[in-house]
Amino acid sequence: MTKVLAFAGSNSSTSINHKLVEFAASQINSHDVKIIKLTDFPLELFSEDIEKERGFSDNLKGLLNEIENADALIVSVNEHNSATSAYFKNVLDWLSRIKYKFLEDKKILLMSTSPGRGGAAKSLEYVKDVMTNRYNGTVVESFSFPSFNENFSKTENKITNETLAMGFTDILQNFEHQINT
Repeated sequence: MTKVLAFAGSNSSTSINHKLVEFAASQINSHDVKIIKLTDFPLELFSEDIEKERGFSDNLKGLLNEIENADALIVSVNEHNSATSAYFKNVLDWLSRIKYKFLEDKKILLMSTSPGRGGAAKSLEYVKDVMTNRYNGTVVESFSFPSFNENFSKTENKITNETLAMGFTDILQNFEHQINT
């Protein structure tokens, strides 16, 4: 059985990206899916001085271990001011310092969402580029989910927009197919 690690690139306690990750994970039954919160692995703001003085923290090593033990990833990223959040960028910076190609041989479902119509698509594109071209991951599917609060029911735990629901089902099925091969 394929091990899938799922997390959101947000440090918000009310993260809609985490809610999207939970929903995606709940739709996958044929694989072992583990959901984590990056906030359970607190990292200082990256600094070469901190790295030289203290080395790599146990939290960073623990997060890298979670990633290395997974065969595939489900990641949903947020967006701040049309860019990847400083929080998630910091996580990527630290991971790349401990092991530059930390996503090598990982198949990834990359998602993003926001309350607005843009669906955090700019952040998704940036993260997709660095995950594949820098860190050697393979983004097999990506999905930008617009207007989360209008198109998703938290109480019913479902996508309420029929077109988005069909598109989401398609990308999940393709992701599952890709991680089976």
